Amino acid sequence: MFAEIITIGDEILIGQIVDTNSVFISKELNKIGISIYQITSVQDDRAHILQALSAAKNRAQVIIVTGGLGPTKDDITKHTFCEYFKDELVRNKEVLAHVEALFEKYITTTKISDVNRDQALILSKAEALHNAYGTAPGMWIKEDGVVYVSLPGVPFEMKNLMKDQVIPKLMTEFERPYIYHKTLVTYGLGESAIAEKIEAWEYNLPDFIKLAYLPNLGKVRLRLSAKGVDEDVIIAAVHAEMQKLYPLIGDIIYGFEDNESLEEVVAKLMTSKKYTLATAESCSGGQIAQRITALPGASAYFKGSVVSYATETKIEVLSVPKEVIQRHSVVSGEVAEFMATNVRNLLKTDFAIATTGNAGPTKGDSDAEVGTVYIAIASPEGVFSQQFMMGNHRERIVQKTVNKGLELLQKEILKF
Repeated sequence: MFAEIITIGDEILIGQIVDTNSVFISKELNKIGISIYQITSVQDDRAHILQALSAAKNRAQVIIVTGGLGPTKDDITKHTFCEYFKDELVRNKEVLAHVEALFEKYITTTKISDVNRDQALILSKAEALHNAYGTAPGMWIKEDGVVYVSLPGVPFEMKNLMKDQVIPKLMTEFERPYIYHKTLVTYGLGESAIAEKIEAWEYNLPDFIKLAYLPNLGKVRLRLSAKGVDEDVIIAAVHAEMQKLYPLIGDIIYGFEDNESLEEVVAKLMTSKKYTLATAESCSGGQIAQRITALPGASAYFKGSVVSYATETKIEVLSVPKEVIQRHSVVSGEVAEFMATNVRNLLKTDFAIATTGNAGPTKGDSDAEVGTVYIAIASPEGVFSQQFMMGNHRERIVQKTVNKGLELLQKEILKF
């Protein structure tokens, strides 16, 4: 059971807006067992739209088109649909009444015009889909066993139509398989290293279960996807395969994507054990603190942060000895450990994270290579630091540092 999505609009192709509609539609269709075969973005151009529709009907049973339903001349979807289906536009009385009511109730500063009334024009063979939040109705057309759905491009209008009308109609129209996804989140090991550890397990997966590796900064997600007719069998099989991963890579598993982020795992550990935390950040620029404080209830365990970006701040605020910096460099394990220990003492916490490194593009106050990062964790039993090479892309270096700092902290808390 396949669907295709066609988005219409030059604004997408020139990067003026991001196509969030396709993401939403894909998720909603997947929930009811309809897989996305292809997503296509096309210009506001008659020939391009006709070509996309003709190609899609050979691959999918459901074609969903968004955009191009506005009242202005550059919105050509309805007229192009007329040409494609060899049909004509007719005025829908219910849609017209809705448009007039919207203007009367909400759009009091502008008088309704014939252009606005033309929003009630739909294909004669189409079923109008009521747009409760706008003037452009959706359209549902079935021809040669393929369902075509045309939706407005405004996201909140499109979402309402998908949830309230399109999805229920598709569920009635088609018998669909059950699709189930489960995503495991790992930290601390690269994609190729994980693949090597789980090679035998992956090779023996049932044919109806597929594995996808989804690497990102500091983490790799492992997604199992299964499709079949029996929901209970599908879910049980995926969960059983997931459990087989724990003996293989259990030390790097941090939970499931739908459950908790790494900072949420840390937050739960902190609150359950009644521990407190401080951070001293240099190269990460306060982003560890930002991730932590973005969660509700962080004040229960997070006491504060010192963003000691400049060398003199490390000396004057965090009391890192000047001679240590001169001997080992500002980017060093020794400096990171002083930062972590001293911010822990300064804010009277149980744990502290400290970061110092060279995110580039220049070396700054240290001769350390760009991408060199030291992360220190101070705990009730002492302090330790580790060196990492985080690459040469400034933004990625910072994000990797944040992820690795939270990962090291989580592992340290579990020791107590």
